[in-house]
Amino acid sequence: MKVLIVVTHLLGTGHLHRAVMLARGFAAAGHQARVISGGTQVRGLATEGIGLMQLPPLKSDGTRFTALLTEDGMAAPQSYLAMRQDRLLDALAEAQPDVLITELFPFGRRVLAPEFTALLQAALAQDAPPLILCSIRDILAPPSKPGKAAATEELIARLYDGVLVHSDATATPLSISWPVSDLLAGKLHYTGFVAPSPPGPHPDQAGTGEVLVSAGGGAVGAPLFQAAREAARRTPELTWRILAGGTDPVPLIKALRQNAPANLIAEAARPDFRQMLSHAACSVSMAGYNTAMDLMQTGCPALLIPFDDGGEVEQSLRAKSLAHLPGIEAIRSVALTPEGLAKAVRRLAVTPRRATGTVAMNGVSETVRITETLRNARR
Repeated sequence: MKVLIVVTHLLGTGHLHRAVMLARGFAAAGHQARVISGGTQVRGLATEGIGLMQLPPLKSDGTRFTALLTEDGMAAPQSYLAMRQDRLLDALAEAQPDVLITELFPFGRRVLAPEFTALLQAALAQDAPPLILCSIRDILAPPSKPGKAAATEELIARLYDGVLVHSDATATPLSISWPVSDLLAGKLHYTGFVAPSPPGPHPDQAGTGEVLVSAGGGAVGAPLFQAAREAARRTPELTWRILAGGTDPVPLIKALRQNAPANLIAEAARPDFRQMLSHAACSVSMAGYNTAMDLMQTGCPALLIPFDDGGEVEQSLRAKSLAHLPGIEAIRSVALTPEGLAKAVRRLAVTPRRATGTVAMNGVSETVRITETLRNARR
């Protein structure tokens, strides 16, 4: 099969990383896989064996996802959006995919509805229309109005063959965050969580006994990092390591190192972070999808401070769903203080590690299997 995955990440990078993991899974199974990315470029993507096309990039104005900006921070003019759409349609015509997967849309990215709708209509107009699927994470931003859920359902019914839900239905059903009607339920295919292979131990035992503080690949972790620096000052018996991500973490790292306590290390995000979790005393992080997968795979005790700026609830819902597990606690961002952070970390640092393997983590292979089955059923 020729598989085309279309994704636009606007704030963090989890959407793109998940799309690339799926594409690599298709490639490993002998299919041709290509990802079209409409967000900003991300360094360090593992794209071996797949194609990656970059559209003229867009990003959001913080959590104002209806405000589309170009890479230089200027409001994206209509001509820029039209250029993106033209390139997207050209890529579809060139690829002639057997399977087209849109990441998040139509459950989200409604601000990009014109280009996604044009893509879907063009795909359906081809001589041999592809199987069309939507790919969504475990928890979505709930619809702010009933009409949005109804409009999404209408698009799914009219344009899509199915919805891939990257979750374990017994642990995190879609209904936690989105109204699931009988019609929508008939379109859902739970794949299990999408995650790379378990990291295993670090060859150098890096991170042993440390408090690892991270905020994913976006640029929204500064308040958490600043609270962690002051919490480290209150816990001299613990070594804290802050791993700053984003496209340019250097200024933030320099600021964190100024007047930092001796037990604090601040550095750029590391590719061996997942292996370090196997040895860490505790993880302090937000509650993004990929971070949650890392924690479930390693059993590392964890304090979650979900990102909830601008009314965002996705991470809060995920943190709530995970907080019942042994060794996982959650604090709302408005309640985060250095004192509370230090107290929680002291408690978690002596908590036994959780057993792993209790939820389905085979989302990549199941996505490939389900897609193959649906495609073969159409022949």
